[in-house]
Amino acid sequence: MPPSSGRTGGASKGRRSRRRGRKLVTVEETSAGGLVLDDGERHAVIIGRLDRRGRLLWSLPKGHIEAGETPEQTAVREVAEETGIDGEVIGPLGTIDYWFVADGRRIHKTVHHFLLRATGGELSDEDVEVTEVAWVPLDGLAARLAYTDERRLARKAIQLLSESPRTPERGTPKTPDEVELP
Repeated sequence: MPPSSGRTGGASKGRRSRRRGRKLVTVEETSAGGLVLDDGERHAVIIGRLDRRGRLLWSLPKGHIEAGETPEQTAVREVAEETGIDGEVIGPLGTIDYWFVADGRRIHKTVHHFLLRATGGELSDEDVEVTEVAWVPLDGLAARLAYTDERRLARKAIQLLSESPRTPERGTPKTPDEVELP
């Protein structure tokens, strides 16, 4: 029987060694963003971006921290830039970190998320990085978000809101850091 011209045993040795021998530069990036609530605390703003396959993926607004900015200031700025909604920070919601490769670099990204209350503005998708923006009901938020860690933050925000008293007679509200998830 003649030898097979197909590959048997996976990638060729030369290809495998090239891949292993190439070292990617590791870069640390820090961003901030948030989950913005409407006045009635029944809806949140999310953004939709197209991925490389053309799928619309919904997520929380976020972006790079600029020089001289605090994470809270970045969250307010990025929310306004990406959604058109002005907001104020209620408190920290949580931090997410993840790794990805882009432009020949291995990137470790840390994103600080905050719970925000909308104070004005109009919903707008004018930011070039954003395809769509939408107010979504809180009870459907986790199902709409594309990323597991952001769904966890959405559940934390909903739990926080359900446990927080809405009037001074009912006591001091919990901050997002005081909410424990199962």
